[in-house]
Amino acid sequence: MAVAGRGIAGVAPFVVLSCCLVAALAAAGGGTPRYNAIFNLGDSTSDTGNICPRGRHEPAGVLGIFARIPYGITYFGKPSCRCCDGRLNVDFLAQALGLPLLPPSKARGEDFRRGANMAMIGGTARDYSGSSMFTGYGVHLDGSMDSQMEALRRLLPSICGTRQSCKEYLAKSLFVFQLGENDYNIQLVNGSTVHEARKSIPSIVNTITSGVEKLIALGAVDIVVSNVAPMGCYPLYLNFFESSDKDDYNEYGCLRNHNALFDRHNSFLKNGLKKLQKKHQHTRIMHADLASHVYQMVQDPKRFGFGIETILMGCCGKANAPNGFDLLAMCGMDGSSICRDPGSHLTWDGMHLSDAANKLITEGWLSGMYCNPSILQ
Repeated sequence: MAVAGRGIAGVAPFVVLSCCLVAALAAAGGGTPRYNAIFNLGDSTSDTGNICPRGRHEPAGVLGIFARIPYGITYFGKPSCRCCDGRLNVDFLAQALGLPLLPPSKARGEDFRRGANMAMIGGTARDYSGSSMFTGYGVHLDGSMDSQMEALRRLLPSICGTRQSCKEYLAKSLFVFQLGENDYNIQLVNGSTVHEARKSIPSIVNTITSGVEKLIALGAVDIVVSNVAPMGCYPLYLNFFESSDKDDYNEYGCLRNHNALFDRHNSFLKNGLKKLQKKHQHTRIMHADLASHVYQMVQDPKRFGFGIETILMGCCGKANAPNGFDLLAMCGMDGSSICRDPGSHLTWDGMHLSDAANKLITEGWLSGMYCNPSILQ
């Protein structure tokens, strides 16, 4: 799963990418934004507040941890109903493109003309509504791609009016599509083997590509589609699927077979997006390679500004637990603590990327180093 380096000789990739983001910010601040709006479909990695029910700041049950300190401390200085210490990739995208941070689609009294975020914690490509499957932390499986698409459709009349005017408005907007991880998480947490989960790859990828086509039918032209991260390197997976067999781990300490599953998904997705681009030549379908970027960070953390000894450790969680993660003492729960420097960690809570990692990911998408074609092309 090793990925060849893409940095400029003698210059750390995160330095180059930071320069790209600065340039994007300067361009965005100097005139009319490149896009009318940003619309995002996703899961907890990009949910900017749909986890908080209407009329309440904090969701009930275990999900309440995401709406309490220490979540949000790095950037917002307070809880922001994001599964992160600071910003998510869509936050960085909005800032770089001169647009306001995306309001959650369930928010009341918001102006969605500059963008909306349909992402929900537990979001999936396929529909599992009514399923009794265990999700890992009490999340209701009502955030499928179809339900998020319907949420977008409901907002459109207030955003752009008629069907024709919406087509014109959406043609000048950026769409971000990042679903798929939870479709595998659900299966694996409920006892499916990696081999069994592999059988669902064509169905999950077909659901994603059909979703992209639905966006195109609405009028979308510029669409970023992210692949899935190598979750076998995340503390959540390393804890939940811990093995006594050393052969189950690769040289970087990641779960070998689980990452092979995500690799196969990503390969299918890449091929599916190529076919879509050929079919819809008036569009610009951008393949965001989250997986390669994250895995390069794991392979060479110092190069990206992360700690070598903490690359597979969550910043916030149970400090003395393996990889700093314990389901009974997750970040925000009793028994958890916070590391001194969240920016030195790849993951914030062992399940979601840190503000620092999200910044790097977004810069890779903007520059084209990890997104083909580049968003800023």
